[in-house]
Amino acid sequence: MASRRIDLTTALWRRSSYSNGSGGNCVEVADGLPHVVPVRDSKDPHGPALVFPAAAWSSFVTAVKDAGLPGA
Repeated sequence: MASRRIDLTTALWRRSSYSNGSGGNCVEVADGLPHVVPVRDSKDPHGPALVFPAAAWSSFVTAVKDAGLPGA
């Protein structure tokens, strides 16, 4: 299966609302891309991003919230 590159140079990133003020242990998510949700480490904004299918990301977020995990 061939992979395709998604251009994230103009993506608008938002930091998790559960991030602490010092920038530790944070993720950023880019909204507004059709069918995918890019996620990156906020401490390394020029590093790689993981790109998930939107439905899979939604399922993950719901599962974390339903589990009542800290920071969810």
